[in-house]
Amino acid sequence: MTFDLSPYRSLYPWQGRFFDVGGGVRMHYLDEGQGETLVMLHGNPTWSFYWRHLVSAFSGQCRVIVPDHVGCGLSDKPGDDAYPYVLERRVADLDALLSSLGLKQNVTLVVHDWGGMIGLAWATKNPGVVKRFVVLNTAGFGLPPGRKLPWQIGVVRYAPFFPVPVRAFNAFSRGANLLCSTRPGRMTPLVKQAYLAPYDSWSHRIAVQRFVEDIPLAPGDRSWPLVQEVSDKLDALRQTPMLICWGRKDFVFDDAFLAEWRRRLPEAEVHVFEDAGHYVLEDAHDEIVPLMKRFLSAHPLGAVAS
Repeated sequence: MTFDLSPYRSLYPWQGRFFDVGGGVRMHYLDEGQGETLVMLHGNPTWSFYWRHLVSAFSGQCRVIVPDHVGCGLSDKPGDDAYPYVLERRVADLDALLSSLGLKQNVTLVVHDWGGMIGLAWATKNPGVVKRFVVLNTAGFGLPPGRKLPWQIGVVRYAPFFPVPVRAFNAFSRGANLLCSTRPGRMTPLVKQAYLAPYDSWSHRIAVQRFVEDIPLAPGDRSWPLVQEVSDKLDALRQTPMLICWGRKDFVFDDAFLAEWRRRLPEAEVHVFEDAGHYVLEDAHDEIVPLMKRFLSAHPLGAVAS
């Protein structure tokens, strides 16, 4: 464990497990409940804490698997010499974890931010395994036509000096705490502290920086081919039930991204929360939980082994 969880146990009471993704690098994950399997994938700079409301709401009737990507949350935070912080490896880690748990069918995938591309890449490489998708402010494609990288992300991506504030002062995570929840009072001081807690030193902020550096924007970027592969295969998911819950005050995944989802997957059920931000689950969890419960009931999987 890389930080003290005790101040946050009232919000995050679960005892996680660890999985070796190779070379002694451990991925932390929650495995709660029994029944149909929900796999929840966070983005940057969050961690499994982001999903706490859904773990509480669904672990009574489902099996809920919630990993911390390597470098995030309670997972190990190795240096570049021990772990490649790129999309391809993230997908491989997820595949190895789910294979170790015997999850080869009837998965419901719940994704946010970078978790969307990681999860969709895994889903397209394992056709037929994911039976339902729940999508929260993310993308399964590159930047929509005419959309540029927001300056708040671009400065971290391109400015040569910016690793210093990100790694030395946790500027990216602190900025997310300020900007990503837009409903007043949802991000309490304790919640903000919990989001910052895993990223408590220069070395422990490596994944926050590397996630931004790995954003694929053009041919030649390392993760560009995989993003293009996922984008090309999205049409194959049109018959898979999808619930999209979207915070409209997201300055990163904005209306252009939502329009692209609607264009590519017009059958998806879409709910837009006009006053919610990028951390849509912080702002609108009390509305999203019942929507998810209705969605899962409307698209039953049949008998699923516990």
